[in-house]
Amino acid sequence: MTGAARHEVDLERLLQGDRQEFGKMVQAESPRLFRVMARMLGDEDEAESVMQEAFLQAYRRLETFRGEASFTTWLYAIAINLARASLRSRKRLSTYAEEDIERMQPAFVDGAYTESFEAWDPSKTAEREQRREIVHEAIDRLPPDYRTIVILRDIEELSTAEAAAILDITEGAARVRLHRARNALRSILDAYFK
Repeated sequence: MTGAARHEVDLERLLQGDRQEFGKMVQAESPRLFRVMARMLGDEDEAESVMQEAFLQAYRRLETFRGEASFTTWLYAIAINLARASLRSRKRLSTYAEEDIERMQPAFVDGAYTESFEAWDPSKTAEREQRREIVHEAIDRLPPDYRTIVILRDIEELSTAEAAAILDITEGAARVRLHRARNALRSILDAYFK
């Protein structure tokens, strides 16, 4: 966050359970965390509910924060785990399975790319808002792990290290997951943008 909207939070006071500091942190992190939750869940009401539960769990579990990552990384990990649980309970039928993602990866023979690649021609799409909606719908159809890495890296523009820490995976695993997700998105979106 930038400018006047950012509130400096005293981490020491926060970790001691100071409600005022916790309130500052909630105010500072809510806009971005809400965007991440809304993108993951595709439902603003559910996103708000999950975000509130994440803040509540974080406050109740302050003593478990070990400082191995930043406080916000720890908070986002809690929120993302809650969002994943929510998605599992919904059992979204419209998401792609892992096998579908595998079929969407580029084909190579003897180390050479075997498919012809044509650049997308955005002029074929009626207007910019439609393109954005199509892309977001495609992201929403990805399996939760792939959707989450795309949201964190490409929409929220977190670093690979930050995304990996939030997801509790290695940076290498985050890079692989992001690469596979982007290839799947390219495959999904080719029909719209070729």
